[in-house]
Amino acid sequence: MSGGSGSFLEIQPSELSFPFEIMKQSSCSMQLTNKTDHYVAFKVKTTNPKQYCVRPNIGVVLPGSTCDVTVTMQAQKDAPSDMQCKDKFLVQSVAAESGATTQDITAAMFNKEPGKVVDEFKLRVVYVPTTTPSPIPEDSELGSSAHSKFAQENGAYYSTTMPQSVSKSSAEPPKEKSSEATSMISKLTEEKMSAIQQNQKLRQELELLRKESSKSGSGFSLTFLVVAGLLGIIIGYILKKT
Repeated sequence: MSGGSGSFLEIQPSELSFPFEIMKQSSCSMQLTNKTDHYVAFKVKTTNPKQYCVRPNIGVVLPGSTCDVTVTMQAQKDAPSDMQCKDKFLVQSVAAESGATTQDITAAMFNKEPGKVVDEFKLRVVYVPTTTPSPIPEDSELGSSAHSKFAQENGAYYSTTMPQSVSKSSAEPPKEKSSEATSMISKLTEEKMSAIQQNQKLRQELELLRKESSKSGSGFSLTFLVVAGLLGIIIGYILKKT
């Protein structure tokens, strides 16, 4: 696909083509080539900043070098009936001082003023239908966009923002809670072992009592039989005498 060319940057391709699938993110890239012998600063804007994230959205391209810009389209719940997209992107570029870095870029650098050259190149968004079945969407793909809408600049184009990284405090559980959980698990384990030991001890005592009861029961029965036998003999002897 052919690209575009301005005073500072050569941009490839001339339009952004996104493979379109319901409930799935899609990405494409463009290459910004500095065809001058001085530093060039650029800025990427879009008419729909909540739908896209651009990385990087601003930067400095060294003389004769190329910068790759990745544009990610957020997952969409519905597809346009005609598969046409009205979103557009705008790449602005200006001459920068030698040795300039991304930290040196300001919004004022891209203001149009008499005697100042600000190159602008527009790219339209194109949906490319795919035949692959759409997977079950994940929360991360359907979540809220990480973009913030800046003040309107140059008509309907808005500044794009970089996606925010997850903070360390939210990504890692507090150490204090982890320590409390470990202590609780250890305490429950000790109580379980103690209960098992007490159960075994009670079983042993019950078995001992059962054996003693069995022995005493057998002794009583034997004594009773002996006494009953003796009484029977005495009674029989007396009856025989009489």
